[in-house]
Amino acid sequence: MSKKIISYTFNLKDIPVSVNFSYFTGVNRINEYHITIVPTKYKDIYEQTQLLQNSYKETLKHLSLNLETVVFKRFFFSDIYNQYKIIKNHPFINPKTNEEKCAISLISQPPCPPAKIALWAYHIQDKNCTISKYMDNSIFSICRNNIKHFWDTNITSVKGNTISQQTFDILDKYNSSLEKRNMKLASNVVRTWFFIKDIDSNYKDFTEARKNYFKEKGLIPQTHFITSTGVEGESVDINAKLSMDAYSISGIQSQQIEFLRAPEYISPTYVYGVTFERGSIIKYNDRKHIFISGTASINNKGEIVYPGDILKQFEHTLKNIEILLNQAGAGFKDVCIFIVYIRDITDVQIIHREMRKRFKDTPFILVLAKVCRPGWLIEIECQAILTQDNQGLPEFL
Repeated sequence: MSKKIISYTFNLKDIPVSVNFSYFTGVNRINEYHITIVPTKYKDIYEQTQLLQNSYKETLKHLSLNLETVVFKRFFFSDIYNQYKIIKNHPFINPKTNEEKCAISLISQPPCPPAKIALWAYHIQDKNCTISKYMDNSIFSICRNNIKHFWDTNITSVKGNTISQQTFDILDKYNSSLEKRNMKLASNVVRTWFFIKDIDSNYKDFTEARKNYFKEKGLIPQTHFITSTGVEGESVDINAKLSMDAYSISGIQSQQIEFLRAPEYISPTYVYGVTFERGSIIKYNDRKHIFISGTASINNKGEIVYPGDILKQFEHTLKNIEILLNQAGAGFKDVCIFIVYIRDITDVQIIHREMRKRFKDTPFILVLAKVCRPGWLIEIECQAILTQDNQGLPEFL
């Protein structure tokens, strides 16, 4: 039985990619894997996509995983509008034709050069039986007993000409979809990602629209919000000002959910007018999942710490994340995946080097993406898993 995340770097002969994976072995023989693959040699987008596909298959073979175990893939593009035109019918990429049947998220956030495309994949292996997977347009789900997990990806709107109108419409469409599944925004949604075009100009109006919509649905400072990331990014639809991905769970009980807060170190988000949780825990019979929102170099007053200094902001961001992980009884050793967002392209290589030096084999994806305030040079999100003995709570699957 594994009581911690095990991470490895997988070296593939003659394939110029960087492959890292982590895995968690569950007491109930349900195992979780996070895999990141990033090309390390310049090639055109089609060639790099082929590299990703070939190295992905080799990695699965190495891990004794089959294609039935994949549930989520996010592809990060350096120029999604032009690149997707070239590879849109590729079975490894296209959400409608992909051969594995899984949730596929597509976002324009340039990965670390020379990569034009990078991959984060999440797999669940049930050694007891095959996992039942379902696909309904952009909604992917897996189901076992009374628990059903949903991944909604690439949600966009072109209704109206403003970020406020599109934000409201996206949330309203998503909420309507949840209601059809007998779910609610406030009680079933675990994690959201918002990818916002021209975030320096659009973030204020986006947050105001989200806050107003959340208020209608009972998500206020006196209740709770949702763990989330809001960063620069573009979707395939050039007319969309933002896109959204979300993870939700049907059948989850209130005692399974806990929110992470450390107001003496990191201010609540509503202090500076935004509405998301710093992190959350989802508890199951044999494990707990920890989701840390996009986190930056911030203090308990909501102020930017170390403006203009990328390395000091990096260290303070990690300190904030560690505080939140500690609130959940976890640490960096329990992290299974990091996503790192960098504002300035000239800082990409130094932060990539620092992440690899600090976390060695732990999977991470580093992308070029502005965050919610121009003064923040870096933002990091992560997920962690811990072994638990929670008698009476539902199993993960």
